[in-house]
Amino acid sequence: MHRFRSIAVSLAVGASLVAVPVALQAQESQAAAKESDEAAEMAKQMAAAREALVVADIWLDKYRKRNRIPAFSVAMVKGDDTLFSKGYGFTDREMTKPARPDTIYSICSISKLFTAVAFMQQWEKGSVRLDDTVTTHLPWATLAPDDRESVPITMRGLLTHSAGLPRESAHPYWTGPDFPFPTQAEIRTTMAGQSPLYPASTTWQYSNLGLTLVGETVESVSGEPYGDYVSTRILEPLGMENTRPYIQSDKHGGQMAVGWGSLHEDGTRPDVALFDAKGINPAAGFSSTVEDLARFAAWQFRLLRTGEPEVLRASTLREMQRVHYITPDKETTWGLGFAIYDIDGTGFVGHGGSCPGYRSTLMMNLENEFAIALAMNTMESPGAIASQLAGLLGNRKDAEEFEAPEGIEVDLSDYAGFYDSQPWGREWVIVPWAGGLASVEVSYDEPSGGIGRLKPLGDDRFRVINDEGEERDIVTFHRKDDGSIDYIERFGNRDYFARPLAGD
Repeated sequence: MHRFRSIAVSLAVGASLVAVPVALQAQESQAAAKESDEAAEMAKQMAAAREALVVADIWLDKYRKRNRIPAFSVAMVKGDDTLFSKGYGFTDREMTKPARPDTIYSICSISKLFTAVAFMQQWEKGSVRLDDTVTTHLPWATLAPDDRESVPITMRGLLTHSAGLPRESAHPYWTGPDFPFPTQAEIRTTMAGQSPLYPASTTWQYSNLGLTLVGETVESVSGEPYGDYVSTRILEPLGMENTRPYIQSDKHGGQMAVGWGSLHEDGTRPDVALFDAKGINPAAGFSSTVEDLARFAAWQFRLLRTGEPEVLRASTLREMQRVHYITPDKETTWGLGFAIYDIDGTGFVGHGGSCPGYRSTLMMNLENEFAIALAMNTMESPGAIASQLAGLLGNRKDAEEFEAPEGIEVDLSDYAGFYDSQPWGREWVIVPWAGGLASVEVSYDEPSGGIGRLKPLGDDRFRVINDEGEERDIVTFHRKDDGSIDYIERFGNRDYFARPLAGD
């Protein structure tokens, strides 16, 4: 059946009025008509999103169970609104506490975005410049002498991971079971003994040490402890009530999910002890919820749309989210703290996180004001899940709307449910989709690439529409004596209705 993927989710832009007295009435009429059209378009988009989210919810639950992931939480944002937020699985060792949208996880390297925002606040004040050398503000932040020719290591280089610094401070803090993260003092003491990996500005090398130094710079120029600064200047103004610039150990096993390791071949996972990132907090130490990350995304959309200063100026955020470094092979692009990347032709900015027992992602499409935040308490790929969710929404958004057959009333909800195709495959679902039906392979890892379209003809018959939009064969639903669906028939073969969508 129909297979394709699309990512983008669109949002209409607001109207503006021109104050010309002679033409004021006409302008107001045009503006009202435009606003009405925009409202209708938005309502259409939201209805489409709701259909896609039915599938997303089913797929997320199945994906978690199939991959034996203890817990994850998801939030999806459209403009100022959270379209969807939900937790899946359980967050404690005993598997009794359900995950929720306000479940706290380590968000690890997403921490870097808050550090970058803090730095750019100081940049707006004129306290720092992007081309300042690191030692301008941190005289102690020198590496061991290196004979290779190099331009100076700058703050821009740190924010774009192009400074040539070692990836880590000289401590084995990613090594279990204890994960011995260094203190600020230990980082400062050992840095002078570390050598550059590369000459500055010659290649991209991800560096937790680099963003840690950005946080140290914020602390130095502001005169405030880094954690206090970020809490009072960023987290509190944005209403991120469950986010802290450290791991919330007092809530571990309660509101904060416990961490698990990678899946063993026997299907079990090892416990992972809770870590404290200490001096590496600016790069990897924050803890948060998907609800709060959704607020963080919505703030960025709002700032860019309205231009009203809030935490930052809009022009500053735009500067952060444009490309400041691109690798010679053109494969990696980075802004000021933000990763900048493309999925199937659609641009995203954001960041991912991976720490002992936790992984997370925040991906934002600025053009369409769409974002996905996902956090989990184990080591699978949140980016892969988020990409599929975006694909489902994009697939529904781009789907051709089918018109009802003339003179025939079709209740599409009659056909919705799980269908059994054993032994040929796992169960799949049929759902209402753009005026017709869609068959979706929710029991597999790429549902956005396995969506079939069925155009209603009436009398329980539907026309299969292929990848190119061509009309193909007819499938027929057969009912039981009580009027409920018994099976769907195609080419003389049957897939039987298994159960309704609700209660899976």
